Order: sequence, then C-alpha cells, then structure tokens
Amino acid sequence: MFSTVPMSRMTLAAPVDAMADIVRACSELGCVHIEDYTQFEEGIGIGHAVQSQDADRVSAMLVKVRAIRSTVSVFNSKGAMSAENAKSTAEKLEAEVDKALAYIESIREAEAEIANLEDQVRIFDKLAPLNISLDLLSGYSGVEVYVAETANSSKASKVFADIKNDVEFMAPAGLVAVACAPNKAAEVQMALAELNAKAIQLPSGEGKPAERANDARQGIEKAQKSMESDQKKLDAWAETHGSDLVIVEEYLQREDAIFTSPTSLAVSNQAFALDAWVPTGNAGKARSKLNKMVSHLEIEEHVDDHHHHGDHDDHHAEPEPPIAYQNGSTAEPFELVVDLVGRPKYGTFEPTGLIMITLPLLYGLILGDFGYGFVIVLLALWLRSLPFAKEPMGKNATTVLLWMGIWCMFWGFLFAEGFGFIWDEAWSPLDGFYAWTKDLTYGFKSSEIGTALGLGHTYIPFHRADGALTDYVLLSVYIGAFHLFLGFIIGFFNVMKGHGIVAAFFEKGSWMMILGGGFLHIYGFMKGNNELLVGTIPAYVLVAGVLLLIVALAVFEGFGWAGGIIMGPIETFGLLANTLSYLRIMAVGVAGVKIAEISNTMGFASMVDAFSAGDYHLVVVFFLLWIGIQTFAIALGLLSPTIHAARLHFVEWMGKFYDGSGRVFSPLGGQPLHVEGES
Repeated sequence: MFSTVPMSRMTLAAPVDAMADIVRACSELGCVHIEDYTQFEEGIGIGHAVQSQDADRVSAMLVKVRAIRSTVSVFNSKGAMSAENAKSTAEKLEAEVDKALAYIESIREAEAEIANLEDQVRIFDKLAPLNISLDLLSGYSGVEVYVAETANSSKASKVFADIKNDVEFMAPAGLVAVACAPNKAAEVQMALAELNAKAIQLPSGEGKPAERANDARQGIEKAQKSMESDQKKLDAWAETHGSDLVIVEEYLQREDAIFTSPTSLAVSNQAFALDAWVPTGNAGKARSKLNKMVSHLEIEEHVDDHHHHGDHDDHHAEPEPPIAYQNGSTAEPFELVVDLVGRPKYGTFEPTGLIMITLPLLYGLILGDFGYGFVIVLLALWLRSLPFAKEPMGKNATTVLLWMGIWCMFWGFLFAEGFGFIWDEAWSPLDGFYAWTKDLTYGFKSSEIGTALGLGHTYIPFHRADGALTDYVLLSVYIGAFHLFLGFIIGFFNVMKGHGIVAAFFEKGSWMMILGGGFLHIYGFMKGNNELLVGTIPAYVLVAGVLLLIVALAVFEGFGWAGGIIMGPIETFGLLANTLSYLRIMAVGVAGVKIAEISNTMGFASMVDAFSAGDYHLVVVFFLLWIGIQTFAIALGLLSPTIHAARLHFVEWMGKFYDGSGRVFSPLGGQPLHVEGES
C-alpha cells in the first residue's frame, strides 16, 4: 500500500537456438517485462520476428479477430480460460471468424450500395421535373447540353432572350436545361452564371428520372433488408461466440508477442541476450524456470542510488523500472483514476489508497444529497449488471461510481437533504430524529474545538446553504489546507528518498512553512488576535519559508538566483490560489442545493397548489417541470462535482508530490485477464 510493486532487473544470455523456448518460458511466467535493445554495438543487433506457418497463421487470425472486435461489442462472461483450452478454442473458432467477417463485409457492401443509390435518388429527383429520358440529355455530336439547378428558373426566358433562337431550353421550377451548338456554349454558361445556377452531373443510362428514382428506392429497400438480415446474423454470432472471441484475442496477442519478441533482444550470430524486469516477488519463480535453460542468468532487485540534483552520471541512461500496482481489492478500482494522470515514478508515493477515500469523500461533500446519491448508487448497480462491467475497466469504473454515490448518501444524511427537500422540517417524518441528532451534536459549536475553528453552526443536520453557510466556507478552506499540507508531506518524503533530506527540506519544507505560517497568520487575523500586516511568529515562519523557497528554486531547481528571487514570491501567491481553489466545494455545493430548491419551489410546490385548487391539467405540467429540473440536477450532479473533485486532486493536491512519468508494467504476452498465466 502506498508503493508500487518492487522490481528486479533480470538479464540472461543463451545460444540463439534456445531463443524460442526461452521466450515462450518468459511468456508463460506472465511477469517478464522486456526492455528493447537499443545500443547496437558492432556485431550485435536485434533479432528477427519468427517466420513460420504458426506465426503467419496467428498473425492472420489476429488481424481478423481485431477486425471483428472493432465492429461488434463483445465481452467475456465465461471467465478466464487455460492457455491450452484457449488454443483449442482458437482452432475451433477459425471457421466462425470467417463467417463473421463475411457478415461484416456484406453489411459494408450494402451500406456502400445504399449510399450510392441515395445519391442517385437525389439527382433523379432533381431531374424529374424535366420529364425527359436520360438518354436524350447526352450522347450528341455537335450539341452541348447543360442541366443546372437554380432558384431563379422563372427568369430564364429573360436571361436567354438574346440567344433564344440559337438554343433550346426548358425551365421548370428549380431547374434549367439548355441545348446549344458548341459555338454558343460560352454565352449559355454566362447566362447560367447570371441565374446563379449550379450544374448537375448527368447520370448515364436510359429512362425518365422519376422512373429511375423509383428503381433506386427499390434498390435501397432491398439493400436495407439484406443489411438488416446480415446484422441480425452478426448479432446472433456475437452473442454465441463473443466470450470466445475475447479470450482468443488475448491468446493470439500473447502468441504474436512471442513470435515478434526477438525484435527486442540483442542478438549475435551465436547467442542472444535478454534485458527485462520482473516483480521481486516473482524472482525466485523466474530463476527456477529459466536457470537450466540459459548459460547466464542474473536477477537483482532495483535499488535507488539516492542521487542529487545536478548529477549527470551514466546511471541517468539506465531505464527506470516499470510500474505495477499492488493494491488490495478494495482500492484496486481507483487505480483507474490514478492512471488518468500517468503511473507514479518508481520509488515514489503511490496515492491510490488515499484517493479511494478522498475523491468520493470530496465528491459527496460537494453534491451532498441523499436522494441523488441513492440514484447514483442504483445507476452504478445497474451498470454493473451489464456485460461491459465484466471487463476490468468497466468493473472498476462502476465501482468508483458506486463509492461516489455511497459517500453522497452519507453527506446527504448529515446535511438532511434529499432531492432538494430538507428532512428536519415539521412535515418530515425524520424531524424528530434530526431534533435528537441536533441536541446530541449541538454542544460542538461551543466546545473548545468548535470555538477554535470558528464553526459556530456546525451540528447535525448541517444546513450548508442556510444557517451553516459560513461554516461550509470554513470547512472547505480547512479541508484544502489539510489536503495540501498532506501533499507536501508526501512530497517531502519523495524528495528525501530520491535526493536526500537537504533537498527535501528546501524543496518541500519551504512550502510547508509557507502554508502553515500563512494559514496560522490569517487564522489569527480572522480571530482578531493580530493585524494582517504585523509581525507574528507564523508570519516569520512564512517569510522564512519564502526565503528557503528562493534557495530551492535557485539551487535545486536550476532557476538561478535571479529566477529564484523573482519566482519565489510569485509561487507563494500560487499556493494561496491553490488553497482558495477548495472553495469550489462550497460554491458548487450551494449551487446544487439552489437548483434542487428551484425544482421543488417551481415544480413540486406549484403541483401541490394546483392539485389543491383542482387544476389537474396544471398538475401534469408542474409535475413534468419538477421531474425535468430534478433530472437536470442529477445529470449536473454527476458531471460538475466529479470534475471539481478530480481537479482538486489532479491539479491542486497531486501537483505537490506526484510525478506521473512511470511506465506501465507490460509483461511479455500482456496481463493475463482472460487466458490464465502462471503469475
């Protein structure tokens, strides 16, 4: 927890003849991340992909399977399958894959034919007012024929008046058709330009346009029926073979990776070398499996060298270990959130366990409505029942949504809010319960902690948009300051681990002094204990932090003294903006409350009044208005608080310690999701 999987560097060498067996053994381990060979020393290059019937067959079928996956939406509902069974399934599915591709090709041909026929219909419909067979509009020697569409067809007689004896023209509504000798073509084209006419490309063939349009429509109808029939066959195929297709794709990808892996290895005429990473916990298993197959094998756990800023030794060229998470099943879904900003750099703090708590907590604190949270929980549970949720990404995404809904219900209970209604009012059946909780927690506001924090209206129920609005503002700021300070503490240990305690003191300790000193100084001012512009111990700590920050920027960050002196104070004001950014918890939360109140005032209350007055037609109108605004509020509650809670984490908090430059751990053959591996 809070760290990634420890990695060990594995290097091995063996005769070229053993390459295929060793590579397959690495794939079967399911935990070997191969580094590409890039040094290209004399006599040593990279290997060539395996050329064999099996390799060609796997590559060809993988292309087909991917083509089907790009067209149909399928999920594995069978669970993981052994590699042996996956191979057998791939052999059996080969003929079925060709069937699916035939359906897809037929559907695409029908779509292309429909698009072509629809273009013909548009042209024929334009020509229909002429009521002239198409073969009469072209194919003449010594005669030029022009057909164009124009909104000024009624002016054609006037425009062609000067040459009416040299041309033949028709001008039904929206069209102009002109036949002339070649020597009059220029004058005809000028006349058409005067009418703002747009030329129509005349189709070939015979028959009147209206008849041809009807024929094209019949062709469209026939093609649509064929396409619908093939689509039904494809859907039935996907329902029957969808799980196998997903499993076979992973199996084929693994096999293809084995056949192409020599292109990542260092190969000479007689031997080859493999440079890779394995999780330290799998080092013993890897050594046991590979030791008898190779002439040289070395597996050593990666150790950070604790280098300092400004060092430019050769070790900078060494690749960092890839990143694999090691969270429990509870926190694992939130790895999806962390991946949005990149994997953490190896050896630094891995925040999934904290984000599992703080992200849904802040989301719920913003939305804070029990009813909306309940709807979100139901939505998450419904999504989890769909086939896509059986895939890891879908399962993780719906789990994150479920946690967000649960925390929203929790805060909604404390706020006594549900669908915008206040639950501790006289009409509410929960009024007595919240009277009890209010008495139980009422003493907090006069307690030493409540007085010190200035939370004079904090009890349950917490009316954040009414009596406790000031407390809601203070709570947002307190959460922001604590969250940021926690980020700096994490950053301090990250820097200390990578660059030593001196660098950590200047780079992160300075920020902790600025945040702590500034916060306490402003706190004293708000409490009336000191003036804003007066020397206090927290103020001196703040100034000392700024001076340390200048040194950090100048020496450790490479800005130089001029840059440090200029940027230090500027960066300090940036921290103030970071802290105040947490006020969005209050601002967005109150906005959501007011939208819900508008829904209940304009919709529900008006509906009740209309019902009491007997205006039943207005009851329906106000009911629809109420439901409409509530739906909008729920949709906005899913979107806006999510964006703001994510921003507070990705921008404000993680920016204080997080380096998302880590590489994803990609074992040879991929992570075993649908085809079982040894790891």
